[in-house]
Amino acid sequence: MFHLIEKQISERVAEHVRARYNVENVAALEQPKQASFGELAIPVAFHLARQLKQAPRAIAGQIVADLGALEGVSALEVAGNGYINVRLDRGRYADGVLKGTGESREKVPGKIIVEHTNINPNKAAHIGHLRNAILGDTFVRMLRRGGCNVEVQNYIDNTGVQVADVVAGFHFLETKSAADVEQLLRDPAVRFDYYCWDLYARVSTHFNGHPEDLAWRLNTLHEIEHRTGDRAHLAAIVSNAIVGYHLATMQRLGIQYDVLPRESEILHLKFWETAFEQLKARQAIYFETEGKNKGCWVMPASAFKEQTREDTEDSKVIVRSNNTVTYVGKDIAYQLWKFGLLGKDFFYRPWKQVDGHTVYVSTSDPQPAGAPSFGHGDSVYNVIDSRQSYLQDVVVAGLRALGYDQQANRSIHFSYEMVALSPRTCVELGIELSEEDKKRPYVEVSGRKGLGVKADDLIDKLIEKALEEVDARHPEAPAAERRTVATQIAVGALRYFMLKYTRNSVIAFDFQEALSFEGETGPYVQYTAVRARNILRKLAERGEQLPDFARELDAAALQRQLASEDFWQLLLIASKADSAVDRAISSGEPAHVAKYAFQLAQAFNNFYHGYPVLTEENREKRIFLLWMTDYFRAQLEQTLSVLGIFVPDYM
Repeated sequence: MFHLIEKQISERVAEHVRARYNVENVAALEQPKQASFGELAIPVAFHLARQLKQAPRAIAGQIVADLGALEGVSALEVAGNGYINVRLDRGRYADGVLKGTGESREKVPGKIIVEHTNINPNKAAHIGHLRNAILGDTFVRMLRRGGCNVEVQNYIDNTGVQVADVVAGFHFLETKSAADVEQLLRDPAVRFDYYCWDLYARVSTHFNGHPEDLAWRLNTLHEIEHRTGDRAHLAAIVSNAIVGYHLATMQRLGIQYDVLPRESEILHLKFWETAFEQLKARQAIYFETEGKNKGCWVMPASAFKEQTREDTEDSKVIVRSNNTVTYVGKDIAYQLWKFGLLGKDFFYRPWKQVDGHTVYVSTSDPQPAGAPSFGHGDSVYNVIDSRQSYLQDVVVAGLRALGYDQQANRSIHFSYEMVALSPRTCVELGIELSEEDKKRPYVEVSGRKGLGVKADDLIDKLIEKALEEVDARHPEAPAAERRTVATQIAVGALRYFMLKYTRNSVIAFDFQEALSFEGETGPYVQYTAVRARNILRKLAERGEQLPDFARELDAAALQRQLASEDFWQLLLIASKADSAVDRAISSGEPAHVAKYAFQLAQAFNNFYHGYPVLTEENREKRIFLLWMTDYFRAQLEQTLSVLGIFVPDYM
C-alpha cells in the first residue's frame, strides 16, 4: 500500500514541477529522519533553488499552496529550510490497507533474463556457489514480486578446462573408460560429485608436480570440443551427472531454473562463428600481425578502456593464435544470444520436472514442436563474483563495439564478494587450521586445492544442528515432522545469512550466528511469523473465527485506533513490504529486503509483548489488534517468501 501512496504523490509533484517550472526528474521522495515529521518528505525545493534563485523554503511554500489537497494526505507542511513533510490521512490509509485497495502489482512490460549459479559441472557445489545461487534466486523473486517477467538461466560450461581435468583424471590417472565411470555412477556407495571433487584436487596436484602432463588437458579439450573419442563421451557422462547433483542441491534451497544453456551447443551450433563474423564486419576486432599477440584476433584497448576504467594500451585477445576462442569471446556470443541479436538459437528438450516446473536444457538436435522460446531479453543480469568484473566489462564493451549501445546499457554485472568461514565453523566442519588461521577473522577456502566446504555438507550440518534444538523443544512431535521443521529452519538460516550482507561484503559464514534465534537471523524472523500464527491458532482453539474486518472496522474506527502513535507506526512499517522490494530492485541489493524482514519482526515482537491481543476487553480494540496481527503475519510471510524462506509449523 505504501508504495502506491509514494507513487501517486511523486507523480503529482513531478507533474506540477514540470508544468510550472519546466524541470524534470526532481520529485524523488525521502523518509523523514523522525517519525514526528510525518510519513514522507519532499525535497524538491532544494533542487529548484539554484535555478529559480530563491530560498528553498519560499519555493516549498509556493508548491504547497499550488498543489492544494492531495488524495489520502491530511496535511503538507513546510519544515526546516525547505522540506515539504507529508502527513497521511490515517483512517483513510488504513481503510485502503484493510480492503487491499490497489494492492495488485501492474505487470512490467518486457523480459528480464537473470543468469545465476553457473557451476562448472566437474565436482560438487561448494559454499561460494550457494551465495551466487541464493542472491540470484532472491533477485528473481524480487523482480517477479515487482511484476516483472523473468527468465532464469543457469549456464553450463560442459566443455571447459575444469571438466577436461576431471576427465583426464579418470582417463590417465585412474585408467577408467566411459563404461567404468557409468558403473561408478550406479554404485550406491559412491557419491559421484564428491568423488569428482577429490579427483579434481588430485589432478591439480599432479599437474603442479608434472607440468609436462598438461598435454592431457589440451588433448582432452580437443576431443571434447570436436565430439570425438572416448574422452568426449566421458565428458558428457561426467557433466550431465554433476549437473543433476547441482540441481538437486539447489532444489534443497528452493532454487529453480527455466533453462540450462550449455557451452557444447554454443560450439556445435556455431554461435561463436556467427558472433566472430559480426565482430569482424563491424571492425570491433582485428588480426594482430606483430608483437606478443601476433596471430591473434584482438579487441583494441580503445574499445574497452572507458568501460573497464583500465589505464592500458594492451589489446584484449578474443581468438588465440591457435584459433581457440577465449572465454570473453564466447561470452560475447552468449550475451548476443540473450538479447536476440545473434540470429541463431538453441533447440530445447525437457531436462526434468520439479514440483510441476519443467527445466529445459539446450541441445543441438532438432526437437518436436511445442518447446518454449528462450532468450530475447530486454535486460540481462549476470550474477558472477566480483573477480570477473573486468571480463564482464569487456563483454559489454564488445556489445558497444558492435553498435548495440542500448543492450550494453542493459547488461548488468550483478557482482558479489567471496564467502569464507569463521575459524570456529572450520573446526566444527573438521577442517584443520594452523594457529595463525585460528586467529584470523575468516578463513578462505579453495576447491582446486580440495580445501573447501561442499554445499550439501554445509546444509546437512545446519539441519543437524537445527534438529538438536527442535528435538529439545518439541520431543513429543513425530520424528519426520521434527526433521521437516529443522530443515526449514536450516534453509532459512542459510539463505538469510547469505542475504543480510550487501553484495560487496565478504562473508565469514558462522554456524552459531546463522542459527541463533536471537538477533538479525533467519530463525528470529521465522520465529516471529510462527508467533503471529500461534495467536490466530489459539483463537481457533477457543472456537472463535477471525472477524469480518472490513465490516467491523470502518474508517472512523480505524482513525480512533490509529490515534495511538504506536499503532500507526506499526501499521506503516507492516505496509511497506512492496516498497522495500521496490527499493531493493532499484538498488540491486536483496539485503534491503532481509533488513526489512528483520525490522518487521522486531516491530511485531514489540507489539506482541505490549498488547495481549486475545485478552483485550474492548471489542473494537480487540478486533483491531486481531487485524493487525493477521496483517503482520501476511506481510511477514510474503516478505519471507521473497527471501525464499519457509515459515515452519513450530519452532
